Amino acid sequence: MNREFSIIQGGMGVGVSDWKLARAVSGYGQLGVVSGTGIATVLARRLGCGDVDGHMRRAAAAFPQADVAKRVLDRYLVAGAGPSEGGYKSTPMPMVPFNQALTELTVLAAFIEVYLAKEGHNGLVGLNLLEKVQPPTLPTLFGAMLAGVDYVLMGAGIPRFIPGALDAMAQWQAFDLRLDVEGLPPGQMVTHRFDPSQFASPSASVGTTELPALRRPAFLAIVSSATLALTLARKSNGRVDGFVVEGSIAGGHNAPPRGAMALTDEGEPIYGLRDDPDFKKIAEIGLPFYLAGGFGTPAKLAAARRLGAAGVQVGTAFAFCQESGITPEIKARVMAMVRSGTVRVFTDPRASPTGFPFKVVSMDESISNESQYANRLRRCDLGYLRRIYQRSDGTLGYRCAAEPVDDYVAKGGLLEETQGRKCLCNALFATIGLAQCDADGLAEAAIVTAGNDVAQLHRYLPPGADVYRAADVLNYMFGNSPPLEVEPCHTAGVSEESAGVL
Repeated sequence: MNREFSIIQGGMGVGVSDWKLARAVSGYGQLGVVSGTGIATVLARRLGCGDVDGHMRRAAAAFPQADVAKRVLDRYLVAGAGPSEGGYKSTPMPMVPFNQALTELTVLAAFIEVYLAKEGHNGLVGLNLLEKVQPPTLPTLFGAMLAGVDYVLMGAGIPRFIPGALDAMAQWQAFDLRLDVEGLPPGQMVTHRFDPSQFASPSASVGTTELPALRRPAFLAIVSSATLALTLARKSNGRVDGFVVEGSIAGGHNAPPRGAMALTDEGEPIYGLRDDPDFKKIAEIGLPFYLAGGFGTPAKLAAARRLGAAGVQVGTAFAFCQESGITPEIKARVMAMVRSGTVRVFTDPRASPTGFPFKVVSMDESISNESQYANRLRRCDLGYLRRIYQRSDGTLGYRCAAEPVDDYVAKGGLLEETQGRKCLCNALFATIGLAQCDADGLAEAAIVTAGNDVAQLHRYLPPGADVYRAADVLNYMFGNSPPLEVEPCHTAGVSEESAGVL
């Protein structure tokens, strides 16, 4: 697995960095990355749309436990080309301990995403997760490992327990992941236990050579400072294989500025010299690192290499290419704003329930629009960004600053924490065309995130074209050198017999 690559395709969630995008980039010899955020619900809603091209069922047929795949398909697969009246079937909310049905759905979903991303080429495939979304982490990692994922990338927190989890699961050993719990007394700890042996082939026995060998994927921590990189390199519970060093102009969640957060007149966080990563100190750690945030040009790739980096991570350019999971309508709207010079990215310090600044593209039809936000009825029916807290009686509770205000306050949350918070879970599913509808048939509004260089997307367009592909991004980055070819996808149709799990 020591093949070199100089470009990492950003792991953008939910479902933006899907298997089609990762497969394309990996087929061209770079690191394609699938997003694992909300992957269980992504699969459930794809099945709720009928899986008309058959890819989900075809990949599910390769899952080691056919009975698990069958249970998931029986529950979520809907005939037709869209969800039935009343919206998609609900998925269990992530909780500790994890619901068994959600565990199976999550493991299968991660397996399918990586399995499809790795088809038809010999390239490397990575999985991106958020440290802030902890309960689904272990089953997502294990499902990806069953499919042979090559890299795991993780940020939005301090993921120092993930290397050890990868070590354990590669040996089919149970692992207890330490969880962040608000209000936990000093000295107490809450963990989520996951036992991979429940997904062993029925004919295999744990502890014997009959179990399939699982390769331990390399682990890249996404960091914003040399201090955090050094901490992870020294204090993680297993091997850290490198870093992605992300600056404040990258899309999605950004690390908050150091110290008290000051805002511009427009309301954006102010970043200063203290927030610039010390690349010299990072290089001295001796592990490969990649730079992210505005590095989608050949000049920036060359500059990164001069700083000692192995390459760069590019997100925004790939987010709006043809292969990404964003709906064609949203891509066309953003490209129209790019061409007219009206596209604007706002670093919103309040949007995300995580408390991290979150970049949004200003669009009238987005939940980032004030009127859209004001008219939306608050609800929390997915729960990926809920925070775990300990109740006064010692039991665990779950709250999200974007849920109904009265509910949040009743759970001990502060009223001011709810102001401006947006339901990223539902909005991001809408961005990829999997929006839930309410009882009146009104669909959730989308939210679009991008880095500051979204205004430069036109650089990737072929002459006379209105759209571009992942190959066009790589051709631009490498000076139009011809990329590797990728084999075509399998045929879309899947019969009940070939699927094997219906």
